[in-house]
Amino acid sequence: MAKVVSTLFISADGVAEIDPDWHLPYFDENMGRAVGEDYDTADVLLIGRETYDSFAGAWPDREAAGGEDAAFAKELGDMRKVVVSRQPLVFSWRNSELVEGDLVEAVAALKADADVRGILIPGSISVVRQLLAAGLVDELRLLVHPVAARKGRRLFDDGDAPYHLRVLATEVFPTGVIRVNYAPTAAPAKVGYDDVKAEVTTA
Repeated sequence: MAKVVSTLFISADGVAEIDPDWHLPYFDENMGRAVGEDYDTADVLLIGRETYDSFAGAWPDREAAGGEDAAFAKELGDMRKVVVSRQPLVFSWRNSELVEGDLVEAVAALKADADVRGILIPGSISVVRQLLAAGLVDELRLLVHPVAARKGRRLFDDGDAPYHLRVLATEVFPTGVIRVNYAPTAAPAKVGYDDVKAEVTTA
């Protein structure tokens, strides 16, 4: 079964709606490598309408320009792109298609498709939120920037129950960015203060 992996640039206070003013100063060769490694795990991009519009408005032109990022732009163009939108779309970027029907059912079918190796969700906060709630995200790969953005949409919305996560891997970049990969996990056993008070130390 294919993995669903969400990859996001995120601030220290949880904002995943990227502002280039706080994001781009931290983008270096380490972050570029991390992004490349994430894309190497997948053959399907699952993206929301806003992310599609952003990508389709930039990457085809970069591929055509033949600059130093043209190879990556071609890789993106060649990938299958499944787009989540409430409205019909006329696609300008090759290998793009609209999610048919219910998002959760469509992603469950993609995961079960033997021809799909991996599904990557770059950005697309609303899509990630829906799939987290449905239990369909296998990994959250976050590049945590050492900045409190203080405004913008956060990854996790308000809800009745917490999401529990286990750490799969971490890496600290010289810029201060922390790469942390999480997988959803079961909640730990319930613990009260009496259970931990022996661990409390005083100065």
